[in-house]
Amino acid sequence: MLKNISNLGDAALYCDFGIEVNKKINSEVIKYFKAIKESNIKGINNLTPSYNKLIISYDLRLTNFKEIKEKIKTLDINETYKVESKKLEIPVCCDTSFSLDIERLEKKLSLKKDKIFENFFNKEYFCYMTGFIAGMPFLGDLDDNMRLQRLETPRVKVPKGSVGITEQFANIYTFESPGGWNIIGNTPIEVFDSSKEKEPNFINPGDTVVFKKISMKEYKSYNG
Repeated sequence: MLKNISNLGDAALYCDFGIEVNKKINSEVIKYFKAIKESNIKGINNLTPSYNKLIISYDLRLTNFKEIKEKIKTLDINETYKVESKKLEIPVCCDTSFSLDIERLEKKLSLKKDKIFENFFNKEYFCYMTGFIAGMPFLGDLDDNMRLQRLETPRVKVPKGSVGITEQFANIYTFESPGGWNIIGNTPIEVFDSSKEKEPNFINPGDTVVFKKISMKEYKSYNG
């Protein structure tokens, strides 16, 4: 399903898989990401997968756009590179001190709080990508009746561990950060650990996530 390979500035290109955002297309992105990474193509120094694109940066002293493009086109993309998916359970506390935007969600979605939580927790999510801040997972897909836009005025500080929703996605803030997602709760677990050099992300593209609602007492127990 690779539609096009295009130049992106002086030392990068992008593989375009279309404009749709869904599991099938994203799985193709991840296949190419893994295949290119394992092929050790000379000159490539960074690979950045997203929902439906794969950006490839390279060293102009070692290669060029034409060479990289031809090597990508001749790759054998098969089931060897299929998405390896883990199913993960993420605990989330929705105490009023953590559900910063629950009143806004009730108003914008025209749903009661209990129904919002029911919809959110009775759902399986697919990790399309990580980014924006280190290890932040973009998890889809929210049902149509749970989709809304970002905050009109983003927060200067969103607490670490905050779980937010915007449009078709849910995410988890791995660090305290500015942000405009609608915050529904907070998780006590570390979703990104920089001390783990090889695998700092707890959630990776292709993984499946379910959220488990926990009490404040349970939340505090995670932190001793």
